[in-house]
Amino acid sequence: MALKIIVSYDDTDNDRDALALGRLLAVSGAELSLAYVRHAVGGALEQKEAEELLARGAASAGTPEMPRHVVVNAGTSLGLRELAEREDADVIVFGSEYRTSPGTIRPGRPAHKLLLDGPMAVAIAPAGLRSNPSVSINTVGVLDSGDPSARETASSLAAALGASVAEHGAGPVDFLVVGSRPEAHPGKVTISAASDYAIETATSPVLVTPRGVSLGFTAGQPQVA
Repeated sequence: MALKIIVSYDDTDNDRDALALGRLLAVSGAELSLAYVRHAVGGALEQKEAEELLARGAASAGTPEMPRHVVVNAGTSLGLRELAEREDADVIVFGSEYRTSPGTIRPGRPAHKLLLDGPMAVAIAPAGLRSNPSVSINTVGVLDSGDPSARETASSLAAALGASVAEHGAGPVDFLVVGSRPEAHPGKVTISAASDYAIETATSPVLVTPRGVSLGFTAGQPQVA
């Protein structure tokens, strides 16, 4: 069964970066969808506008039939979390925070909240990724934090992208997979201070995996160790 990937999308440049990353992760045949969280229950106009911006995003990706979700919740991270749990999604993809320098990563508040105890993997795109949609991934770095599942995920992603796997810190990489800290509950994302620093200083896309969860980008379902 293919992975399910949800892209947090609001039609801004940074979320266009997220969409570019989602499309990259979906290279192995993963199911990709877009989601927008509305913060107020209200008129049809706001709902219609949300539906239209998601439709524009799907059309810009060349897949106008892409599944789209408008969620109403006071909190973006909570709305996305509930959607991902309902849809049995494996990954939520975010763009970097507004005004992040091109080529660098700065997780916004919703992404940060899911990096503290989220039940699914979190991917973050560097600012400006949308400008290089045909980015070549030759090396997938891994910072496993002692979790073999993160290394398995990196190997699976590398195989899907035709890349090799390298240890974090051994040299420049084109993608970074980060495992959750040993104290994290199984199936939950919790990053260490070292991992947080690695994410903040990364210049490539980052994927943070839940403890004990291996994502299969080449075949099969993610399995919990």
